[in-house]
Amino acid sequence: MTATVAKAGEGTDSPYALSHLDALESEAVHIFREVAGEFERPVILFSGGKDSIVMLHLALKAFTPAPVPFSLLHVDTGHNFPEVLEYRDRTVEKHGLRLHVASVQDYIDRGVLKERPDGTRNPLQTLPLTEKIQAERFDAVFGGGRRDEEKARAKERVFSLRDEFSQWDPRRQRPELWQLYNGRHAPGEHVRVFPLSNWTELDVWQYIAREGIELPEIYFAHERDVFKRSGMWLTAGDWGGAKDGERIERRLVRYRTVGDMSCTGAVDSDAVTLDQVIAEIAASRLTERGATRADDKLSEAAMEDRKREGYF
Repeated sequence: MTATVAKAGEGTDSPYALSHLDALESEAVHIFREVAGEFERPVILFSGGKDSIVMLHLALKAFTPAPVPFSLLHVDTGHNFPEVLEYRDRTVEKHGLRLHVASVQDYIDRGVLKERPDGTRNPLQTLPLTEKIQAERFDAVFGGGRRDEEKARAKERVFSLRDEFSQWDPRRQRPELWQLYNGRHAPGEHVRVFPLSNWTELDVWQYIAREGIELPEIYFAHERDVFKRSGMWLTAGDWGGAKDGERIERRLVRYRTVGDMSCTGAVDSDAVTLDQVIAEIAASRLTERGATRADDKLSEAAMEDRKREGYF
């Protein structure tokens, strides 16, 4: 993709200027192509959530009419939303992609991991992820993290070096002046790559609307049986359900982010179209993770601690 830059002295109304979505798309496409040229075995983390869906859409654009030269990787907690898993499998089949699945349940069955008292499996994803990366010798791993989501993610560069144990050390981050990315790494190390780093949640939704990207239905308002815990509307499932004193209600809700059912809350909403979702997000004063992810509320540094250990 070629990007045309406005001439010096011209305003933003110049016909040569990129819109902010075009500029973000161009940057992401450049990152995908840069990784394809620098690394031997890249992989895209794909959960069926909106950020990974946009990331895959950008990868398809970056290499069309050729196929995407990367496979996909999903860390399956065993407590994923059924609608999202169905979307994941349908997308893989549609584009003829190869999907690697690292199963948290397999690790629990083998006694390597133990269930947490709170039932959430999101913190248990790190070991299956890092061992899958090592077993498949992936040297670049695309993630859909954005800097506006959470303060630990705001610290991370587009190319984030991970050591031979998949651990992240903020002190080893490299400068990325003029969109020059340094993918150099020692044997056993790999690089996490974040093409959506500079995007916001609103940018993602506006891009989805512009490109006509299909999403799982749970991102739009629908009636669902939920119960309130720690200020969030949760859905019962294999992970567990309402406890004594927690009343199940039928409410009109939607999801802003998708993760483990045990820690991902729904929000009250009547937004059934993309335009309505965009208006809702534009008026929100809470990030999606801050509003609906219990795993990020375990401590002030919950996300950064997990990233240091090898989390997304």
